[in-house]
Order: sequence, then structure tokens, then C-alpha cells
Amino acid sequence: MKTKNYFGTDGIRGKVGEDPITAEFMLRLGWAAGKVFSRQGRGRILIGKDTRISGYMFESALEAGLASAGIDVMLLGPMPTPAIAYLTRTFNANAGIVISASHNPYYDNGVKFFSGDGEKLDDEIEFAIEQELDSTMRMVESKRIGKVTRIDDAAGRYIEFCKSCFPSEYNLKGRKIVVDCAHGATYHIAPSVFRELGAQVIEIGVDPDGFNINQEVGSTTPEVLAEKVQREEADFGVALDGDGDRVIMVDHMGEVVDGDELLLIIAVWRKQCGSLDGGVVGTLMSNFGLEKALQNEKIPFVRAAVGDRYVLAELQDRNWKVGGESSGHIICLNLTSTGDGIISALQVMAAMESLGRNLHEIKKMMEKYPQRMINVKCKQGTSIESAGPVNNAVKATEKKLNGKGRVLLRPSGTEPVVRVMVEGEDRVLVEELVKDLAEVVEQALG
Repeated sequence: MKTKNYFGTDGIRGKVGEDPITAEFMLRLGWAAGKVFSRQGRGRILIGKDTRISGYMFESALEAGLASAGIDVMLLGPMPTPAIAYLTRTFNANAGIVISASHNPYYDNGVKFFSGDGEKLDDEIEFAIEQELDSTMRMVESKRIGKVTRIDDAAGRYIEFCKSCFPSEYNLKGRKIVVDCAHGATYHIAPSVFRELGAQVIEIGVDPDGFNINQEVGSTTPEVLAEKVQREEADFGVALDGDGDRVIMVDHMGEVVDGDELLLIIAVWRKQCGSLDGGVVGTLMSNFGLEKALQNEKIPFVRAAVGDRYVLAELQDRNWKVGGESSGHIICLNLTSTGDGIISALQVMAAMESLGRNLHEIKKMMEKYPQRMINVKCKQGTSIESAGPVNNAVKATEKKLNGKGRVLLRPSGTEPVVRVMVEGEDRVLVEELVKDLAEVVEQALG
């Protein structure tokens, strides 16, 4: 089985200045991608980015590499990741490139590609790009150099698209909303979307300086939003991450509503409207409370591996439309081709309008189960399945949960640890069980 040297499950990502997140590599990456996409003739590729300082440098490097391979380039400037997927489709481009490290700090950055359909690239194309990276970089003749243009109305186009995803029979008049854009790519998009739908919008995290993206704001730090919602006596709050593909919300009481709860709200509303089209895809980390709540609503539920790539693949295999992760990365396939924080938030708002209930009331459909995880150090590549004592301990733990919880052992893909997780109704029992199980795992695998 072939392995990739650069592309991971979500593109290429790392610390700026450390290989491969350097200007030199980005120049070569642009050229290599251009070579692959130009095999079908002269094409065009869109480039968008979030607000971190290194994005300008990498944008220029990718632009030069693509143009030198004979590809026309269209620059979007700072734009949310899902907007780049959408605009790639609407401009009939060969591909879209996102320069972003999502919810990471400013000193990280990365690149991911969308196909012409606004979906992640097939493995075959990523392998082809990596193969070209090992080739000698040769520029096309001068008359074939790609042209570069800037799309000045990119933000307006995407704002209109987002608004079109909110049912026309509803509006947000009379709603007071706090919107946290994490000083990221949605800073000039999200407030306008909600405001143009009628809401009174209070903004935070809308002053990017290249260094403050995700810094004590955004979906990974919803406490800031919660405090602001209560202080402003707002109806609810919306927190997006740096590149706008995740959303976490806060109700008027200042209580956080995470991705699992938002996913349930969307699914139940869609079922009542007759537009669910199948079931819901979660991940191995989705709270057991989500599974039970969907079961009560007679909505099918399956778990995919952790990562939006796997959620999307499961949705496509089953021809379902709604899936997501606890982190707030929610996919509504009938509207978008990837996770979209703004559109997911609009779906929740539509559910509130349709069901006539506020966010605090509607989130009570799900009772979150206490969850506790312990990371146990082990050798990289350790096999859990071959450890008899571990398997026996898992069975014993599941027996004690008596069908009212679950156990998950998952080797990390990025560090030498096994993640030991237990969920259940009783928090005290969960703490006891996870510590006992982690001890067995450490003795067997550590």
C-alpha cells in the first residue's frame, strides 16, 4: 500500500518555517499541482486563505508555482474554507486551494485542496502531486505562463449563498446574536450574513492582525462568547473557528451547545420537515447521549472514524445528508460539500424558528453522558487487538456499564499513546472504570 510523504487526512499542515511549511516548498507544491491539473489542458485554480500572517507569503509562492506550470490563478483573499469549496464549484475551476491551519495558532499553517466539485482530492491526485514534487521544476514557455486575477466580489457571492440556505419563510428579526469569528476568515462574512437576515449582531473576534487568530476566542474557547451573551442579554451566540468550518453555539443562559447537540437539533428538525433523507453519521468520539437521543427519535445513527473525511465518506456511501463531529464540524450535504460553520448555525436557527423553541429548550432533547479520557503511553504502532488482558478488561468494563455507556480504545495517529475513553450515566462510575481500564492498558502495552 502506497503511503504519502506530505498529505495527511486534512492536507499538509505544520509549523511555519519548518519543512514542509516553507515558502520554497509552497512554490514547488504550486508547480507540482499545476503540472498535474494541466494534464487535461490549461486550467484555473482558486486560492483562498485565512488571516494568519504567513498566508500572504504562501499565497504568493503557490501563485507563482501554479502560473509557472501554465495554470491560471484566481485569488480570493481571506475567505472561509467552505466558501472556497463553494466558489471552486461556481467558477468551474479545476481545483481550489485553502491556506489555513483551521483552529491552530498563528504560527502553524497548512494547505488543502478541493476538487472541481468542492470535495477533497482523491488519493490518486494527491499521489500524483507528490510524485511531481520529486521531479525537476521546469517552467512552461513564456506564452503559456498562467494569468493571475483577483475576485473582488468573492465575499458578496458567498454571503448571498449562505443566506439562500436559510428557509425563505423565516427571518432573524428581533433576534440579538453575539458572533465570535475567532479573528479568522469569517470576520467580514458571518456578521453580514446574520445581520442581512434581520438579526441584531454583536461582534467579537473580528479584528485580525495576522497573529491573533484563534487566540482566546472562537469555537475552541467558547467561554468568551458565553460571558458576552449573558452580559449583552442576547438570545444566543455563535462561535466559529479560524477557517470557518466549525461552529459551537451558546444559549441565552451562557451554556455551551457543542457539535453533538447541534447535530441532533438539525436532524430532529429535518425529520419533522420530512427532509432528513436517511440517518446521521457521527464519529467514534460522538457522545453516547447523541446516539441514545437519535434512537429515541427513531433516526438511524452510525459512527465513522474521527475526521471529517471519514464522516463525508460514510455519508456518501449511504446517500445520507447530515453528519458531523463533537468539535462542531457539521456537514449538510444537500447544501454544501464540506463542513460549514455559518450554514450549520443557520440550520440550527431555522430549527428554532420552525419548532418555536429557544436554544436552551431545544438542546434538552439530548442528555450528554459524562465522558472521561486518559492517554496511556505505548510504543508507536502497538496493536490493541492482540492484547488479551486488555480485551478482557474492556468486556468487564462494558458489563459494568450495563448498556448505559460505552468504552473506546483508540491508538493516536500522531503520538505514541492509546486513548482510553469511558462514557456512562454515572460520573463517579465512569471515573472509576476509566482509571482501572487505563491501568490494565498501561501494564499490557506500556
